[in-house]
Order: sequence, then C-alpha cells, then structure tokens
Amino acid sequence: MKLNTTALALAAGLLWGGAMLIVGLANMIWPPYGSALLSLAASIYPGYTPGSGLISVIVGTVYGLIDGAIGGAIFAWLYNLFAQKHSG
Repeated sequence: MKLNTTALALAAGLLWGGAMLIVGLANMIWPPYGSALLSLAASIYPGYTPGSGLISVIVGTVYGLIDGAIGGAIFAWLYNLFAQKHSG
C-alpha cells in the first residue's frame, strides 16, 4: 500500500497547526495551560514567543502548519520508500 504524500502532508500540517492554535488560544485564556509545549515550540521556531498576544498565536499556528506538513511529507516519503523495498 502506498501513502499519498500530499494528503498526509496536508493532514499533518492541519493537525499540528490546529494543535498550536488551540493550545495558544487556551494559554491566552488560562496562562499556565500548555506552557511547557509552547516553550518547547519557542525553542524550535525562531521569532515565536508564547504568551505575547494574538499575533504570537498566529505565528505559532503558521509554524505548526508548515512544520507539520513537512513532517507528514517526509513520513509518507519514507514509508513509501521502505514499503517499496520490502514488498514481496
């Protein structure tokens, strides 16, 4: 079975971007919520500073969309590569 690389990239990008959006908004409402995750994201994504307002949430969401899409595409590509090499 072969994975659709584009579909998995889009799905992973939306999932991770959505997670960053939800956690970022929840952190604005309840400041301690998700602080560890957002601090980790800040250490990876240049220019992202958690807890500094709606612009920060948008920046984190965009980073999440891009990062998730790249990760999903790489995962699908590797899966297809290994599945092809080890098929019957």
